Amino acid sequence: MNDAAALPVEPSSSRPSKGKLFRYTFEEPHVGMSEIYGKTITKAGIILFAEIPIDNNPANLKHEFAAETIFEGRIAQGMLTASFFPTVIVTNLPGPGCIYVSRNLRFKAPVGVSDTVTAVVTITNLNNAKLIVSLKTVYFVSLKTVYFVGDRGVIDGDAAILVPQYN
Repeated sequence: MNDAAALPVEPSSSRPSKGKLFRYTFEEPHVGMSEIYGKTITKAGIILFAEIPIDNNPANLKHEFAAETIFEGRIAQGMLTASFFPTVIVTNLPGPGCIYVSRNLRFKAPVGVSDTVTAVVTITNLNNAKLIVSLKTVYFVSLKTVYFVGDRGVIDGDAAILVPQYN
């Protein structure tokens, strides 16, 4: 695993918030900066998540069915695991108000009940631009996203977020 493994699993709250909404001003984040978030998958979380998109896949919900699959047991929905990403961007890097522009995911391995998933988000590019609709300056941040269970990579990908400028 990369250097991010040495970071604490829970988001750090030791840094003071900058301004009203953002943890950082746009000038502070830099390419290579990372934040991480960890959470343990539970049976209850899998069941609750299944209600949102009406994802009734028996590989996620039925132990007897899942035991007969190549996974040999119940696994979490891939999008449940991938949903940890917004927690990182709205709590730590750069903070509340960020909006998804794009997201690419590659699912590499299953995540099971009781697995602790660690999401690592790293800035790969920073840009500013004017939105045609409003002519306001916004910032685009490109991110690399990697998810681990222990030292096993389970998801990787990239994302772009829009960071509005607030006065």
